[in-house]
Amino acid sequence: MNPQAKLIFTISLLLGTTITISSNHWIMAWAGLEINTLAILPMISKSHHPRAIEAATKYILTQATASALVLFSSMTNAWYTGQWDITQLTHPTSCLILTSAIAMKLGLVPFHFWFPEVLQGSPLITGLLLSTMMKFPPITLLFMTSPSLNSTLLTCMALLSTALGGWMGLNQTQIRKILAFSSISHLGWMAIIITYNPKLTLLNFYLYALMTATVFLALNSIKASKLSTLMTTWTKIPPLSATLLLALLSLAGLPPLTGFLPKWLIIQELTKQNMAVAATTISLLSLLSLFFYLRLAYCATITLPPHTINHTKQWHTNKPISTLIAILTTTSTMLLPISPLLSSIM
Repeated sequence: MNPQAKLIFTISLLLGTTITISSNHWIMAWAGLEINTLAILPMISKSHHPRAIEAATKYILTQATASALVLFSSMTNAWYTGQWDITQLTHPTSCLILTSAIAMKLGLVPFHFWFPEVLQGSPLITGLLLSTMMKFPPITLLFMTSPSLNSTLLTCMALLSTALGGWMGLNQTQIRKILAFSSISHLGWMAIIITYNPKLTLLNFYLYALMTATVFLALNSIKASKLSTLMTTWTKIPPLSATLLLALLSLAGLPPLTGFLPKWLIIQELTKQNMAVAATTISLLSLLSLFFYLRLAYCATITLPPHTINHTKQWHTNKPISTLIAILTTTSTMLLPISPLLSSIM
């Protein structure tokens, strides 16, 4: 892609995200979401492969539908209440439509159908943007409207997302699809707590974005997109494979790594809200996703003969990228000692 075009699209992504998260008016929030959608489309389809074109088509159709629902929800609320303020969403029908629209933008069950296919047809760096940056504006809208949302609906969607994200990821061999179902499963943890403690949702999202960025950048450096490719990386780049192992185990939520921190705090908060059954259910359902995380970690450290003869050349990796991955891994795996402080703040 032309560097100037890539710069324009990157600036547009930052602009759209900034407009959405800083706006108080529904029209401005909708405009920011549309700018984000239009900016990410060329990045998805830049390879001109039929699968990339298909992914871009699915993405624009889904996001256009969700944006139309956001606009319809805000107009319905303004019709009945006379308010265009995001925090003044009080009409029950508007709240229901908005919850469905944001769930479609995020990829929550039952609106998850587009996300694995789009991520599979996108490059790894674009997949990183789809899994992290593109989810930040919708989560911000959920954060601002959290007092008005239907907690029962969100709890049902969260449990279904955690169950389906773990179940559908079990038999996948494509790494991008596994990470897509991982994202759906993590979104379930964020959605179940948004109406009770929105700060925990943001904490969970920040840590998830940190760990996912580590995994995607490591996979991009290794050039691995399938489990069979990942199995040969230990003989080629052992330090990066060890880095990927730690990041995957942290993403799985195994103590004492950082990924365990948000799950621990969410279970604690759900118990305080007399939702011990929901806390137990989502904890047990997360064991499904733990299986494919452990399988990925095993594939990242298994030693198989590489397919190429000149595999020793791959030891020379891009130093800035390797340094960034090391920083992200250290940050995403060593934050657990500050959990008592975060627990007292929450």
